[in-house]
Amino acid sequence: MTLLDSARAVAGASGDDAVDWAAVADAAKGATDPGALDLAPADREGYASDVRAARARIRHVSGLDFDVPETVDVQNRHHWIDANVETFRRAFAPLEREATFPGVARTLNTATTAGTLSFVASRVLGQYDPLLLAESDDHRLYFVHPNIVGAARQMDVAVPRFRRWIAFHEVTHAAEFGAAPWLGDHLETRLREGVEGLSEAELHADAFSELVTTMTAVEGYAELLMDRAFDDSFDDLRRKLDERREAEGPLGGLLKRLLGFHLKREQYERGKAFFDAVADARDVETAGLVWESPEHLPSDAELDEPMRWVARVAGN
Repeated sequence: MTLLDSARAVAGASGDDAVDWAAVADAAKGATDPGALDLAPADREGYASDVRAARARIRHVSGLDFDVPETVDVQNRHHWIDANVETFRRAFAPLEREATFPGVARTLNTATTAGTLSFVASRVLGQYDPLLLAESDDHRLYFVHPNIVGAARQMDVAVPRFRRWIAFHEVTHAAEFGAAPWLGDHLETRLREGVEGLSEAELHADAFSELVTTMTAVEGYAELLMDRAFDDSFDDLRRKLDERREAEGPLGGLLKRLLGFHLKREQYERGKAFFDAVADARDVETAGLVWESPEHLPSDAELDEPMRWVARVAGN
């Protein structure tokens, strides 16, 4: 497919729903180079070996009992788009009860969603997908091989080492959802409440605020485990990855802010500071108490005052 095909897909958006999801998939893939997926057997075994090593190390460091997903997908960018179109569709199902988003045409909805998926598909390295809004328990780990190879070469680091670092990061998320069976439903409820508000032309700020706070905990705890579990040095990887993000230019920076990527970076930093403080004052096991129940999640205020959370959850 080409950019012209992408434009035709958007222009031909049809149906009675707010978004033409088939057109979204066609348009997003038309605007995105799929990338090469020429994996040797050693490459595929490398991904599997990295995931197994990450599971063992993270279990040891965290004390959490969890398994990694049965399915580990090594994908190109088009594969990732296809998988995430379905996730987007499920997430925004409440809006499908309306003909359009309030005041916005179906074609614009379709173009915006396709543009979002295309932008992210060219940058995402790995993803743990708990299929939040699905009825299946088949959680998956995705690795977007062309992006991992491209990023490693751009940063002048060895592909196997960078791939292993990404695997460790994604397995930390599998550990969180494995240790907290309630977490998927908790996120789903907050997301649905927020989206249902949008479908009624309302803003459910509390639902979105709780969603952001929970995701800050998810990202921050993952960073804590990464720092303590990864079996190699990583300061250069983190520094080079940050430099790569900052070097995307004004257009890339604008798109990232419009899509909320700056918020994700802030979530990493704020959540990491919270869990580092807890682990330094107590230990990693105390930090892991966050996954025992939804009531153990830090409040927005506690994220900035970790010892208040420690006193409430772990006692003095």
